[in-house]
Amino acid sequence: MFERILVPVDGSDHALNAVRLAVQIQEKWDSELQLLCVYRHYGLLEASMSMVRPEKPENLDDSMREFASEVIESAKSVAIDAGAQKIRGFIKGGPPARTIVGFAKEHDIGLIVLGSRGIGDIEGYLLGSVSHKVTSLADCPVMVV
Repeated sequence: MFERILVPVDGSDHALNAVRLAVQIQEKWDSELQLLCVYRHYGLLEASMSMVRPEKPENLDDSMREFASEVIESAKSVAIDAGAQKIRGFIKGGPPARTIVGFAKEHDIGLIVLGSRGIGDIEGYLLGSVSHKVTSLADCPVMVV
């Protein structure tokens, strides 16, 4: 029924709980588990206003992509510890909810499992959470943990 299960992860406890639940579902349906970390793209204006001033200035997108890679590896470890068999990790840049939904369509995802709250910014409180947006936009079933 669910050939592919997508779990968007951001490093939060809620996202890791979603990974653990998705592994249980994966075992029942012999599904492939796809982990996705979406990082926000930073433009030149945002980069110039950043409070972070490393000794060696870097492109903020590169830093965010590196962090996303660490989040994926951590989520993979949690999934393996929970007994996952078939796992793939992906990293994308863009607006989180729309990127998750677009990825789900593109990869023929049967189920999205995501945390109810993640590591967000004030925008989430003003415009609605990523989980709320994904449930509104997705064509496939969405389970919010």
